[in-house]
Amino acid sequence: MSPFTLPATTHSYLARAAESLHEAVTTPDVPTRYACAHVAALRAAAALLAARARPETRPRRQKNAWVLLAQVAPELSEWATFFAAGAAKRAAAEAGSTRAVSEREADDLVRDADRFLAVVESSLGLVPHAPMGRRLAAGAWSGVA
Repeated sequence: MSPFTLPATTHSYLARAAESLHEAVTTPDVPTRYACAHVAALRAAAALLAARARPETRPRRQKNAWVLLAQVAPELSEWATFFAAGAAKRAAAEAGSTRAVSEREADDLVRDADRFLAVVESSLGLVPHAPMGRRLAAGAWSGVA
């Protein structure tokens, strides 16, 4: 699929994933950082699903995005499993739990979501965004950006 033939929703989800990732990088709040990184990955998955998924002809049981991603893009099934495993922590973080995730877990998830977004962009035939690794290493959320 050419980048020029991708649905508008795909581009919209990618832009929103980048926004969530930017928020994750710039927030000093650990639970928010984790939640935003997870949402960024979810939006990247939604972008790929918007581009590749085909509507089913008969109604079926609703599936979450990670299950659908593994079906539509089997090459990304490890990513889907990884992010699906973090959904409960994201929910706890969004609910305001300060004990849901450690700073290390949040930082690691930001890096993983950044990598995943680049993988999705490549899968869609797009040039991957510049990794946020330098900003992460510089401690962007501590005001050093």
